[in-house]
Amino acid sequence: MATFRKFRVAGKVAESDIITSFYLEPSDGQALWEAKPGQYLTLRVPGPDGPVLKTYSISNNPSGSQQYRITVKRENGLGRAPDGVGSCWLHDRVEVGHTLEVAAPRGTFTLNETSDRPVLLISGGVGLTPMVSILHKLAETDREVHFLHACENGQVHALRDEVLGCVTDRIQARFVYRNPSELDQQSELFDAEGMIDKDFLRAYLPIGDYEAYICGPAPFMAAMYQMLQELGVSKDRIAYEFFGKAALLKAVKKQVVPAVAASRAAAAIQSLAYITNPDAWASDDEGRLAKEPVAASAGTLSNTQVEFRASGATVDWDEAAGSLLELAENAGLDPEFVCRAGVCNSCRCGLISGDVEYFEEPLEMPQAGQVLICCARPKGSVVLNL
Repeated sequence: MATFRKFRVAGKVAESDIITSFYLEPSDGQALWEAKPGQYLTLRVPGPDGPVLKTYSISNNPSGSQQYRITVKRENGLGRAPDGVGSCWLHDRVEVGHTLEVAAPRGTFTLNETSDRPVLLISGGVGLTPMVSILHKLAETDREVHFLHACENGQVHALRDEVLGCVTDRIQARFVYRNPSELDQQSELFDAEGMIDKDFLRAYLPIGDYEAYICGPAPFMAAMYQMLQELGVSKDRIAYEFFGKAALLKAVKKQVVPAVAASRAAAAIQSLAYITNPDAWASDDEGRLAKEPVAASAGTLSNTQVEFRASGATVDWDEAAGSLLELAENAGLDPEFVCRAGVCNSCRCGLISGDVEYFEEPLEMPQAGQVLICCARPKGSVVLNL
């Protein structure tokens, strides 16, 4: 079972009209858990049917700090799950001095600190939170960094001044506003209007052998993922993390619709709500998936069979699927999920027979006879109640 510790809220700071930061200190006075920039914390928060687990990125550089900071967008309750149950509770009920239950940092969306390649940090909406943590770490190095952020306007742009405070000769920051206000225009708070497109990237990025990190709503991510490859960035050098219901970019990118590009600075922007609207695709506050699963032996089928009994489907296990969840999706099923990282338990289903192994340890192990299919694969043929 996961170990939760009590943390005191040492600070609460409004970063924009819809985003607030919470500074967390261990109540026991002991040191913080070790955390890598880009990882997230899991909070146990009250829900309508009992406690639920919610995940929020660490937005400061935890190295050498006595505090974690999480920076949370207030959600509005769209989707199948009780969206906003965590963010609204934090925004409306939690104040300085309150105590929260927090589990150790998790996640593989982290900076490759062994590399000296130049770095692209590209975010949409509240997806900038892990990027800011990574940016602070990069500020301690000699690497070239380009920080690109897309959001609605200055009213919802969080941590802007903090990012600009990191700018140097080798660290550059550019901001793209979908619908800037008159004040934004007068104050010149942004670099372009519309959306990030290839012309914008060509205009602001020198040719380089980049490592890219992208985070934000699913269609935004899919567009950036495709665009970077078209500009010559190898997909094995593109790490990504979703804010909103986690899915695979290869499945999402087909749903992306054209929108007006920032490089053309159009006055009227159409079909661009997805750029900074994580909850439009979310069924949870901040579901997440760090990096696209890599197939062990793509396209290779084994003698292992997986029966989805409730659906009446039986398929051969395919190593390329990576997880039982993705195998089910590939078979045309629509299982519940949110995080795809063994945290939320939304994908839990009954294990009728057979055995599985977890390639990522769940935050809280399910009861006997149940399995979290998002982070499990079969050890021989299995039958699932799905």
